[in-house]
Amino acid sequence: MRFIKMLFSTVALLCMVGASTALSAHENDSVAGAHAEQMPWGIAGEAGEVSRTLEIRMGDDMRFRPSSLGFKEGETVRLVLHNDGKLLHEYVLGTKPSLEAHAQMMLKHPQMAHHEAYMTHVKPGQAGEIIWTFNQAGRFDFACLIAGHYQAGMVGSIEVSP
Repeated sequence: MRFIKMLFSTVALLCMVGASTALSAHENDSVAGAHAEQMPWGIAGEAGEVSRTLEIRMGDDMRFRPSSLGFKEGETVRLVLHNDGKLLHEYVLGTKPSLEAHAQMMLKHPQMAHHEAYMTHVKPGQAGEIIWTFNQAGRFDFACLIAGHYQAGMVGSIEVSP
């Protein structure tokens, strides 16, 4: 009986630590530890290579402003994301299929933690940033994948010209 109580206590403690870690990581607006990995929509950029900075606003109306962006292939930009709302929002770069798949996972696991260079979580009243090199021409997308936000239309598009 004593062993079972200790086992349950240990499992409960591990669950609390895991949930706390996932929550704090998801609410963290930093991508510290993110690594540069080539994605179909580009790769993490270096601050010294930034050619321009764009300000993007996010709000509780589930919209990005602006909602469409244009870049030239090879351009490295700093995206500064301002959360003007009272809810946590995020900005995730991707393709429509990758964003849809991730949005479905977020519905099932709303506290899921992720630290990729192409995404940032922004607390209410705060700002986050992504430095990204668009080294692939094409049409890409961005979205807030917090459960319900993507489904409410919190999406945008990117056109990268050759």
